[in-house]
Amino acid sequence: MKLDDLVKTASNKENFTELKHYVDFCLEFLDFIGTPGAIQAVIVSRNETHYRFIQFKNANFSISRPLNSNLLYSSKVAKANLQQFLKVLDAVKTSDTSANREMVNRSVYTMQQSIGAALDALPAGQSNTARKINGDLFERFIRLLLVRVGIECTSGVVKVPVKVDDEQEFTMSYQHDLIINSGELVKIIGSVKTSSKDRLDKIFVDKFLLAKLTGKDIPHVAIFLNDVQRKGKTPDKYGISATFLPGHFKGYTVKLNPLDGVYYFDIRPNMLTEKILKDHIRTFDHFLFKELWGLIKREAVVAKVEPNEEGAS
Repeated sequence: MKLDDLVKTASNKENFTELKHYVDFCLEFLDFIGTPGAIQAVIVSRNETHYRFIQFKNANFSISRPLNSNLLYSSKVAKANLQQFLKVLDAVKTSDTSANREMVNRSVYTMQQSIGAALDALPAGQSNTARKINGDLFERFIRLLLVRVGIECTSGVVKVPVKVDDEQEFTMSYQHDLIINSGELVKIIGSVKTSSKDRLDKIFVDKFLLAKLTGKDIPHVAIFLNDVQRKGKTPDKYGISATFLPGHFKGYTVKLNPLDGVYYFDIRPNMLTEKILKDHIRTFDHFLFKELWGLIKREAVVAKVEPNEEGAS
């Protein structure tokens, strides 16, 4: 594929309805950027040098989001590992090894960033559209992944019955990216975003409100791709900055309620070292291989779930 073909494919969400579609697109994108002369340049971040930016050879010489070279597969490695990634999902309960955990994290990161980077080549005036498409496809990706491992999930609206003196008076509706359920039993509520920027507040408050309305502590989790963005006005000055707000996270965790799991694919160094952060934030493999299975056994709430039209896809 040429760059225009990749951008056109990534811009249409109907091209990503199965995990195989994410795999196929990723391989095409990596092949493209690995072809001699296909891109203008690879720019190394000034402050954290394992982050790189791709400069495309389009009319505007567009520059991609920061890509973590410690996580992003090369074309050769992706061809060997992405099919194995699908096999690991099919046997997730018996394939918990450090190698498979790393494969899952790097595979998802590489596939999703391939889409995001391709969308970065859209004209500047379409940047908001690109962000929306990328976010929607990441949410869908995580749901497809969970369906693959045998989890019933969707996105949509949870209608929570509110009782007064044991009588239902009304319902309250909440829109969620990820609803893990079994029939009318809602077992886990999730927020799935490419970044936590401007999005932390809602999931903490949602957990608090649902507990108050139902009297039950339903697990709430957050799944983020990364929390870095490009800084600098010219390519020779480009670096990365963090979008995560540690003070807000700690404040909500200590003074409101802790979430039941916060997971990243590209985890920031301070999340591994700072008190409170390191106790509540982990890489995604911890959720998939271990913690998910304990959370779905916890207390559930009876509520009507109205899936979005696309359902689990």
